[in-house]
Amino acid sequence: QVQLVESGGGLVQPGGSLRLSCAASGFTFSRYAMSWYRQAPGKEREVVAFISSAGYTNYANYANSVKGRFTISRDNGKNTVYLQMNSLKPEDTAVYYCHAPAFGDYWGQGTQVTVSS
Repeated sequence: QVQLVESGGGLVQPGGSLRLSCAASGFTFSRYAMSWYRQAPGKEREVVAFISSAGYTNYANYANSVKGRFTISRDNGKNTVYLQMNSLKPEDTAVYYCHAPAFGDYWGQGTQVTVSS
């Protein structure tokens, strides 16, 4: 069974950094693309970053709102995908989820990121 467990969220001041982790299990991690999504209060869930499977040289893409500030990466040996978030803004406040697009029905519990002074 697919399992995704996010961690690393917290409270950070504007301009600060956080690194989110997502441990995946139940599938051959290296063969599948992964994404990070976020959902702010009262808003729809939106995709933040995408990284290809290992066979595509870790191609990555980002939402315009985070481009240049966030970096997605993966460690296939650890079955883990990361989201490095720098220069955080209050509008980045949301619950962050990792997701394997090939397994559309499976979501983790998410990790809360709050950017506030």
